Amino acid sequence: MEDRPLTIVEHLEELRTRLLKSFAALGVGSVIGWLFVDRVLDFLIRQLQVDHVVFFAPAEALFIRLKIALLIGVFIGAPVILYQLWSFIAVGLTHAEQRVVMGLLPPSLVLFAAGGAFGLFVIMPVGVKVLLSYQTETLKPMLAVSPALSFLMAFMLAFGFVFQLPIVILFLARLGLVTPAALAAGRRYAIVGIVTLSAVLTPGTDVVSQMLMAVPTYALYEISIWLARLVAPKAKAAPAVQAYVD
Repeated sequence: MEDRPLTIVEHLEELRTRLLKSFAALGVGSVIGWLFVDRVLDFLIRQLQVDHVVFFAPAEALFIRLKIALLIGVFIGAPVILYQLWSFIAVGLTHAEQRVVMGLLPPSLVLFAAGGAFGLFVIMPVGVKVLLSYQTETLKPMLAVSPALSFLMAFMLAFGFVFQLPIVILFLARLGLVTPAALAAGRRYAIVGIVTLSAVLTPGTDVVSQMLMAVPTYALYEISIWLARLVAPKAKAAPAVQAYVD
C-alpha cells in the first residue's frame, strides 16, 4: 500500500509539530545551559583577548547571560532540532530517499558541532587579533559585553550552519539533483554566492570577518565536490553499437 500524499493543511500541521518539538528541545537545553552560564561567560570573555569587558545598561549583564544560555541550548538541542528538520524534509520523499536523509543526520550533527568549535577556536582568535591590532597608544579597546559576545556567538552559530554545506550537497548529489561536473563547472558562481552569504552571515560589517568565513566555506565547497563524486549515482553506460561492414 502506497503512502498517501499529504495535503497542504497536513504539511502545515507537520511543520507545526516539528517546530514545537524543536523549541521544546531548545528550551530544555537553555535551562541546562543556565546552570553553566557563568563559567561559559568567563571563558568567552577570555577568547576576546582583553582583560575585561564592561556593560553600560543595568540589564545588559542579565541579557548576555540569557543569550549564552540560549546558545548552549542550541548546541544541546541540536540532535533533536536537526532530526526534526531532516524528518520534515523526508515527509515528501520516497522510502529510499528517506534512508538517505536519516543516514546524513549523524554527520550533520558532528559537522554542526565541528563548525561551532572551528569558529570559536580557530577563526575567532585570528579575527580578534587582527581587528584589535589597529589599536594605538591613544586608541585602546573598551569592549561592551553584549555586542562583543553577541559577535562571537553569532560567528559560532554561523559556522555551525555553514558546515552543513557538505551535507546539503551530498544529499542533492545522492538523489541525482546535482552532479559533480556541474558543481565543478559552477565554481565562479559558487565564489560569488559564498562571498555574498558570508557578508550576510557574519555579524560584523568588516571585510576581515567576511573573508574569515568565505575562505573556509569555499574550502568546504571543494571538499563537497570530491565527496559528491563518491556518492553520485553512476551513469549507465550506453549500449555498444556493433558496426557491420558488407
